[in-house]
Amino acid sequence: MSFESLKKKSSNSDALIQKLTSLDDQTKNAYRDDRFWRPTVDDAGTGQAIIRFLPESPGEDNPYVLYYSHAFQGPGGWYIENSRTTIGEKDPVSEMNTRLWNSGDQSKKDLVSQKYKRKKNYVTNILVVDDPACPENNGKVFLYRYGMKIHQKIQDAMKPEFSDEEAIVPFDFWKGANFRIRIRKVAGYLNYDKSEFDSMSELYDGDDERLKKLWESQYSLNEFIDPNEYKSYDELKNRLDVVLGSSAPRTTADSTMLNEEEEDETPTSAASVSAPSEDDDALSYLERLARED
Repeated sequence: MSFESLKKKSSNSDALIQKLTSLDDQTKNAYRDDRFWRPTVDDAGTGQAIIRFLPESPGEDNPYVLYYSHAFQGPGGWYIENSRTTIGEKDPVSEMNTRLWNSGDQSKKDLVSQKYKRKKNYVTNILVVDDPACPENNGKVFLYRYGMKIHQKIQDAMKPEFSDEEAIVPFDFWKGANFRIRIRKVAGYLNYDKSEFDSMSELYDGDDERLKKLWESQYSLNEFIDPNEYKSYDELKNRLDVVLGSSAPRTTADSTMLNEEEEDETPTSAASVSAPSEDDDALSYLERLARED
């Protein structure tokens, strides 16, 4: 797609919104590296920044990708792996969850909904508009990983609840808006509920030359949906066996629970569980554990 085609496409907001809202089934594999931006929080758990979500990169079709992961601790250590369901193939944890859920045993259902649940992770390109804690990031393009809380805010911006609210196309140079990230600590966990979009505005005041240069500097997302980057079923099954040990899955009372709020593939009839945290922060914590292992 050329830059001119990208700009022309922006004139059809309804088509853009329809396309973006249909991307929930996109998948990816992601890696933690210097290309990823994360907001900084102080000792009180408070932080803020302004970012701009960017459109699809040159030669690509979608502005964000989605992958699934599992992260939990068992007798044999931590299981922190991306799920092969991301690439439409069977995954040992998902198979285990199905067996546990179909057992009819409530304690095993609780394990599925509280501990072994599958998690959604989104990745996109962003422009950092204002990062007060790290001003050297201002004006730079990064990859940004976020979870269901922020994804829902994106969906709400495209389809506002009230008729007098302006619809925003977040991943658009001309009909998007700056996104104000506001982080605070709630019940001991980082919370993004106060984050919100500004009013619609053209990025760089619609300066085509600057926008094209920015667009051409974006990172490709294709690498994150490459099946070759996923561990094989056998590798994942072997790791799962090590983590769980020779014993059967423990009940909820014996399990080490993760600091996660996001859930996504728990059957809807599961017992309601509240663990207030922000999914991005949980992912960061688990990645740190993986590096320390």
